[in-house]
Amino acid sequence: MADVLGFFRSYSEQEIIFFLCTLLNFFGLLSALLLQFMYAEYGRYFSSNSTTKWGFGIHPRIAWFSQELPMFTLPLIFLLYAKDGNLGLTPNTVLICMLVSHYFRRVFIYSFQLKGGKPTPFLIWFFALTYTLINGYVQGRHLAMFAEYNQSWFTDPRFIVGVLLFFTGMMLNIQADNILTNLRKPGETGYKIPRGGLFEYVSGANFFSEILEWSGFAVACWSYPAFTYAFFTLCNIGPRACQHHRFYLEKFEDYPKTRKALIPFLL
Repeated sequence: MADVLGFFRSYSEQEIIFFLCTLLNFFGLLSALLLQFMYAEYGRYFSSNSTTKWGFGIHPRIAWFSQELPMFTLPLIFLLYAKDGNLGLTPNTVLICMLVSHYFRRVFIYSFQLKGGKPTPFLIWFFALTYTLINGYVQGRHLAMFAEYNQSWFTDPRFIVGVLLFFTGMMLNIQADNILTNLRKPGETGYKIPRGGLFEYVSGANFFSEILEWSGFAVACWSYPAFTYAFFTLCNIGPRACQHHRFYLEKFEDYPKTRKALIPFLL
């Protein structure tokens, strides 16, 4: 343990953030490769064997709430205790608020909208929690302490385009989540074909919109940590969209054949 602490003390915090981003990129790519041959066994892919391989099951609301919470709390803490005690109305503050606004909804609203659902195995929850702890630290700390933007960044085309993409993705993501959480009436079980919104074009409307959201965030930040976040998101949920697409095609004979998996009209 002492050797590990000594290793990190020999580097500046900015170098550690760079190292963590590179580590996340590696594991994101590894995850994308592994998901070509296996499923992440939570949600619809949870089975009776999942707990044998991945540990005991956790209630989906508890799992979702707890694993997403660091992405809300860590950037907010870093914002409140930033250098000089107050970042003021700067691009840094706006970007952190964008990040926190997404996770406020994810943690305190979406978690409680989940209806029933299958358990999340412990190890999958643990991996997700580890990721949000690292990513929450990386994104929040970088924006609160190290990212340097002046007021002219508000009028930079990258910031403007990125913010527009981010909020477009957020609105589409909220719409997709609402469609999914309202698919079944009280007392109903089983799976249904999602309809409406982006679901008319892709099976993974919720995944596409989230990838769009964090791609916009990356453009607005124009930084290695933010691009790491977008890349990891793509690697992690992009393959799941393709798996969902295959699931729908196999389960429903009347599933719309013109729908793509992830990107409208393309993929």
